[in-house]
Amino acid sequence: MARANRRLTRGSRYGRYVDGPDPLAPPVDLAEALDAIGEDVMAGYTPERAMREFLRRGGRDQAGLDDLARRVAERRRELAQKHNLDGTLQEIKELLDRAVLAERKQLARDAMMDEGDRALAELQLGNLPASTAAAVSELNGYDWKSADARADFEKIKDLLGREMLDQRFAGLKNALENATDDDRQAINEMLGDLNQLLDDHRQGLDTQEQFDEFMAKHGDYFPEQPADIDELLDTLAQRAAAAQRMRNSMTPEQRAELDALAQQAFGSPELMQSLAQLDGNLRSLRPGEDWSGSENMNGDEGLGLGDGTGVFQDIADLDELAEQLSQSYSGSHLDDLDLDKLTRQLGGEAAVDARTLQQLEKALRDSGTIKRGSDGQLKMTPKAMRQLGKALLRDVAQRLSGRQGARDLRQAGAAGDRSGATREWAFGDTEPWDVTRTITNALTRTAGERAQAQTAVGSGEPGGALGGGIRIEIGDVEVQETEARTQACVALLVDTSFSMAMDGRWVPMKRTALALHTLITSRFRGDDLQLIGFGRHAEVMDIEHLVGLDAMWDKGTNLHHALLLANRHFRKHPNAQPVLLIVTDGEPTSHLEPNGEIYFTYPPDPVTIAYAVRELDNSMRLGAHTTFFRLGEDPGLARFIDSMARRVGGTVVAPEADDLGAAVVGSYLGSRQSGGSGGTGGANGFDGMFGRGWGSWTG
Repeated sequence: MARANRRLTRGSRYGRYVDGPDPLAPPVDLAEALDAIGEDVMAGYTPERAMREFLRRGGRDQAGLDDLARRVAERRRELAQKHNLDGTLQEIKELLDRAVLAERKQLARDAMMDEGDRALAELQLGNLPASTAAAVSELNGYDWKSADARADFEKIKDLLGREMLDQRFAGLKNALENATDDDRQAINEMLGDLNQLLDDHRQGLDTQEQFDEFMAKHGDYFPEQPADIDELLDTLAQRAAAAQRMRNSMTPEQRAELDALAQQAFGSPELMQSLAQLDGNLRSLRPGEDWSGSENMNGDEGLGLGDGTGVFQDIADLDELAEQLSQSYSGSHLDDLDLDKLTRQLGGEAAVDARTLQQLEKALRDSGTIKRGSDGQLKMTPKAMRQLGKALLRDVAQRLSGRQGARDLRQAGAAGDRSGATREWAFGDTEPWDVTRTITNALTRTAGERAQAQTAVGSGEPGGALGGGIRIEIGDVEVQETEARTQACVALLVDTSFSMAMDGRWVPMKRTALALHTLITSRFRGDDLQLIGFGRHAEVMDIEHLVGLDAMWDKGTNLHHALLLANRHFRKHPNAQPVLLIVTDGEPTSHLEPNGEIYFTYPPDPVTIAYAVRELDNSMRLGAHTTFFRLGEDPGLARFIDSMARRVGGTVVAPEADDLGAAVVGSYLGSRQSGGSGGTGGANGFDGMFGRGWGSWTG
């Protein structure tokens, strides 16, 4: 048995996995993509556009579509600037010059030659036309005295034939080097059968059996091994169209020279007649190919007809890749990317980058992060909103300084009903253990330690050096989270007037709302949060609506209407602690009339101010702990906000836009801790969380 195992081992072969994506590859990390998409959505992008922008930019360690498109454009520019199209003409001219020189040397050495014949030959050679094609035509019947010269002249005909064929059938130039008459006859027979097959196909008379017979007889000329006539047509038409684009790119003089020389191909005009018929068939059967394009090729490296056609095919592939990478056409999708073409043109690394982007797009769609709504547009799902909110909340937690803030975030929801969630035990926790999770953690950790110990000592015995016991360590312990007993009724009023967007406060406002929403829905589930946006008028918004809200350019700051909605929210929860958080960068300039109409004026009307003050007084009577978050440095706004805060015993915070989220979350936690005991308690709790002053405090 041991010998058989050794034989199997020796016979094993390992190689790169090529049948689709690597099944052992790690899953795509969506964290960075989600953060970037969330930022763009909050800045006013649609989720569809935000996802496209991230895929276009790429991530920290991931090339994006723009980088791949740049490399495609550089490759295309390199091909166009490197080459010119007179390679075949130059090669024929060199062969002709070499043949004429060898012939003149032979004439000079041949002492037995008649002087009259010598003079006539030298006269003919000395008066050849400047045109290479005309010179070749004139020497077509010349009686060469030099064997080397005759061989070089015959190479011209052979080269022309092979180049003409290589334009239509890649690789034939090399395959037909030193071709015999039998080889040329076989080519002519293949072209005849191919044209007959295409003629029958155009008339609808061809069959699969006819195609199979053709491939059985001439399949060696088609290394792509097409499975049916359509695949054969696609291959031939793409190369023929590239050959035509190369011809279109030549100067009129170059085209005239090649047309004249083509008649000398293989020393017979039959080849050109067959190729012309083939081109006609391909044009009629594949009119959608680009037969009329051209390129400006002014490089230093000459291209032969076959190689040049290959370059024009490369350029066509690069143009197609550029369109695929642009994703600008209707119904575009990253699965449209042709990874085989990308590998041929840019190498395997570019294909890996593209495949990763495809997987990322698929993961975003399939993971529940982004979904297509009933209107056909992509939208961020509640799951995506939670993930984004958690990321924002982590950022807020980093900004919150001091042990008090950390403890409040960690102990949120303590000493109440069990929520069903668990977390790792931390010093000071009094919540009950989750026994199942704790023992599972201990088993997992111990099994891992045993495996490491067995690897280190080479022991095959169960348990190794650690023995068979299970120990519970402090890191294994998880406790059950509980809902908070003290319920809060929270109203977050965010200014959505045009000045918020104009002064760069739109995104910080959205980040703040999402961070607070995430904190309350995940840690203080007993609290009830209502988000209210107020511009020219106010409205209650769910978090998805607010996060996706485009910048609003209507003038007006209707604090009165927003406070009306907030107080209605407070009255629906008479046993909860009201918490009123107001984010604004302007004084009230509009209010709601008794008839439901919106009144707006600037500068602020005293009646508008009076309406807002009256509704703020109602909030105070309902017991609301009020915090104003003043954005901007306007002195008039500062005086107004300070007076409003003094009137209701509230507090004022003047954070920078980037610190708005931490300020609002900290104020919410401080207000909750103070139990609604007035402005001083809330301010002290807030200041303890931040460890430093935040603007003006009044109470």
